[in-house]
Amino acid sequence: MKNDSSLFNVDIENYNGPLDLLLDLAKSQKVNLEDISITKLADQFHDFITNQKNLDLEAASEYLLMATWLAYLKSKLLLPGTPEEEFKVQEVAEKLKLQLKKLELIRLLSEQMLKRKRLGREIRTRGMRAGIKSIYNSEYKVNLFELLKTYSTIIMTKDFQKMNIPKLPVFTTEEGIKTIRDFFGKLTDWKKLDDLIPQNFKNITKYKRTGKAGIFAGSLELVKEGNLKIKQDNLFEDIYIREK
Repeated sequence: MKNDSSLFNVDIENYNGPLDLLLDLAKSQKVNLEDISITKLADQFHDFITNQKNLDLEAASEYLLMATWLAYLKSKLLLPGTPEEEFKVQEVAEKLKLQLKKLELIRLLSEQMLKRKRLGREIRTRGMRAGIKSIYNSEYKVNLFELLKTYSTIIMTKDFQKMNIPKLPVFTTEEGIKTIRDFFGKLTDWKKLDDLIPQNFKNITKYKRTGKAGIFAGSLELVKEGNLKIKQDNLFEDIYIREK
C-alpha cells in the first residue's frame, strides 16, 4: 500500500501488526474476532490520524475501509442475521470511498480558489463610472509615510509571490547503466562504485547526490539482469561491483 514508515500498525490483545493483515486473517477465520477489541482499534486509528502531520487521504481512507470491514465482521459474529437483512457492507464501503474522493476534490478546489488573486488585496477596483450617482462619500486622511508604507507593502507582496527554481542536471538510471556498460571488460576485479561516477557529477558538490544515485540505481538494474555482482562489507561503507 504505502512505505513502511506510513503503515498503520495495530497493537491490541492477541494481535500486533499491520491492519491489512488483521483484516485478511479475520476474513479467512484464522484469528478469533471475539478476542479483538474494536474499541481499542478505533482509538488507535483515531490517534494515528490525529498525530499524522502530512496525512495521506488515500491511505487514511483505505485504513478506514479496513476498520469498517472488521467492525462489520464482528457485528455479524455477535448479532444473529435475518433473511430480510438489507445491510450490504460492500455497498457501504463503495459509498464511503466515493465520499472520501469528493472530500479530496473539495480540498483541492479550495486550495486553487485561495491561490487566486483576491479583490482588495491583489486586485484594486477602478473609479466610479460616469452617470452613476454616489449615495455615500468616503474621505480618507493619510500622511505621506502611511501612503508610502502601503505602497511598499503591495510591491513586496508581489515580489515574494515570484519564485524561480533553477533546474539542475540529473544523472538518470539509464545513464548510470550506460556508464557501467562502458567499463565492461575492465571490471574483472572488485571496483569501487563511486569511481565510475562521471567527473562532472563527482566534482561539483550540488551534483554529487544525483551522480551517486544514478550509478547505484544503474548497478542494481545490471545485477538484476545477471551481468554484475555487488557487495558491501558493512553498513555505510563503500559499495563494490564486478562483472559476473
